[in-house]
Amino acid sequence: MFEIFLKKLMVCIMFFVIATAASAQEKQVLFIAGGPSHGFGSHEHLGGSTLLARTINEADIGVNATVVSGWPEDRSIFDNIDAVVIYSDGGRGHLMLDHIEEFREVMDRGVGLVNIHYAVEVPKGDGGDAMLGWMGGYFELNWSVNPHWVLSINELPNHPATNGVKPFELDDEWYYHMRFQENMKNITPIITKLPPKESLIREDGGHSNNPHVREAILLREEPQHMAWAYERNNGGRGFGFTGGHWHWNWGQESFHRLVANAIIWSAGVEVPEMGISVQSVSALELAEMTDDPIPNDWDSKQIQDMLDKANKIHD
Repeated sequence: MFEIFLKKLMVCIMFFVIATAASAQEKQVLFIAGGPSHGFGSHEHLGGSTLLARTINEADIGVNATVVSGWPEDRSIFDNIDAVVIYSDGGRGHLMLDHIEEFREVMDRGVGLVNIHYAVEVPKGDGGDAMLGWMGGYFELNWSVNPHWVLSINELPNHPATNGVKPFELDDEWYYHMRFQENMKNITPIITKLPPKESLIREDGGHSNNPHVREAILLREEPQHMAWAYERNNGGRGFGFTGGHWHWNWGQESFHRLVANAIIWSAGVEVPEMGISVQSVSALELAEMTDDPIPNDWDSKQIQDMLDKANKIHD
């Protein structure tokens, strides 16, 4: 009897060791979500982060994604992280700005970094220099602009982030004219398009318009990069994505897949040939992920119709 018990115990121990080893091999992604910002349906940092984390976890590809709200007080949370995703307000209110030096230690280990939408903007100087080194580019005041416009993407480069991503067309606040590493060193543009002239009709301002961007678009007609991948010299990876203003756009499959692919790529994971699996999400489901209460007069059908059309364009 004792021998049978001992054998069963050894089997249990072996299963425990195997399970523990498998868990230890999982890549870890940490989402740092900003707080409420622009009202219902836009800049839904926590909701968008939660949805992307759910997509990654449900894909069952050896990646575990965790979401925290606000900058973590416990620095040990970064100890075993393979990639950090920041989805928050930016500029002088960027969550990272008060933690640049401590975060530098994380980046120096080769941890990946993905910044989404407003989080690509940091002030020129220490913040800008840090972002250039970690992500390859950033939104610079009086150089970059943040207009709303309909971006139609028909071609995408061959990169793991674009695996399984079909062409798409979406209205968003697509930033452009980023400040990049000199000569685009180690940068692979992912979404590139010449913005329409109508995106530069606003008066000059820190975010709206400036002589530099007018010269680039109106005179030289230079295509602009709205998303890019960056490979650092220490093996770390960065990804900048300027879309993400409208919460509803996460219901567009290719938009959603592109960002989820980029996140796991930044963590050093091999992206599936057809991209990460993305489950359909409805307008009502998205609304339930918002920080603000759903307005009584909100028309879910209008948003759902937009998503249905966006998802069928290139089927």
